[in-house]
Amino acid sequence: MANILYGVNGEGAGHSTRAREVLAHLVARGHRVHVASFDRGLRNLGEQFDVTEIYGFRFAYVNNRVRYKRTIANNLISVPQAARSLSRLKVLVEEWKTDLVITDFEPLTCHVGHQKGLPVISIDNQHCLTNVVVSYPRRYRRDAAAAKLVTRLMTPHARAYLVISFFAAPLKKRNTFLFPPLLRQEILDAKPTQAGHVLVYVTSPAPALAKLLSSIRCRFVAYGFGREGRDGNILYKKPSLDGFFTDLTSALAIVANSGFSLVTEALHLGKPYLAVPVSHQFEQIFNAYWLDKSGYGAFWEELDKERIESFLSNLPHYREKLAEYPRQGNAALLEKLDSLIAGYSGA
Repeated sequence: MANILYGVNGEGAGHSTRAREVLAHLVARGHRVHVASFDRGLRNLGEQFDVTEIYGFRFAYVNNRVRYKRTIANNLISVPQAARSLSRLKVLVEEWKTDLVITDFEPLTCHVGHQKGLPVISIDNQHCLTNVVVSYPRRYRRDAAAAKLVTRLMTPHARAYLVISFFAAPLKKRNTFLFPPLLRQEILDAKPTQAGHVLVYVTSPAPALAKLLSSIRCRFVAYGFGREGRDGNILYKKPSLDGFFTDLTSALAIVANSGFSLVTEALHLGKPYLAVPVSHQFEQIFNAYWLDKSGYGAFWEELDKERIESFLSNLPHYREKLAEYPRQGNAALLEKLDSLIAGYSGA
């Protein structure tokens, strides 16, 4: 069996949520896995796996917009912390007698793998931007260029790229393989229902959106607004993994930013999605564009009453398209990963 270093980006919950499924599979196969992560990855994986805390590269947000210059400046200031994490990882790789590295958009483990001459396997959705033939509106070219540059710098020169996507597209590179989204087992096992509410999720309080929703004849369950209790047609709830899961699986539809994990969970559950991406966060813009293009929901940079009501009136159309959405599970990617590990390490 192989000794594996698994780097997990800790910004947001999506990377660690899908990494947990891969890690559980690797452990069940008898591999010895050491995880390196930070923030949400450290908290979400620390109880179940052997996790070493490392420095994490982060995006800078101002007023719900990505600021690339500030992102670069903030991370440059933290270079000494990154260097210490890198040195620590080099020592640990030797102690663990590591055979290969897997990275979910985590650059330090990728870099250590290259320095030590180890095979590196990348698993993420971000490389859909660089390794797959895709389209997007011309007005987003600047944001796309910045996102592609970041993607190439984060985990370069991997031996293999296992890219997850909710739509099919041609590949650009021979070492790239396209798979359906990695989903947590709870979503794969879920039995979706329709309880009559629309689930709303924001990453920071949005009073203007709350006012807008209150003017629409619909029942909303809302997370992320920093308040609790019912106010007219809106039931505000505090953060809760179990509560959010219940409201997600029983929702009529979703109104939220367009992070990859929530979008793909909603699509698997057959929930129409009104996507409002974080401004200048091209990964979210890209997800929203392809969700809209596929007919699974709608994409707007800003919402108004007419746009929300139009989305709600079109729910039957979106559900027809979602009935055709391929629900394939995680098996294909995990089988490919097993094959790669056997080929690279002999394990």
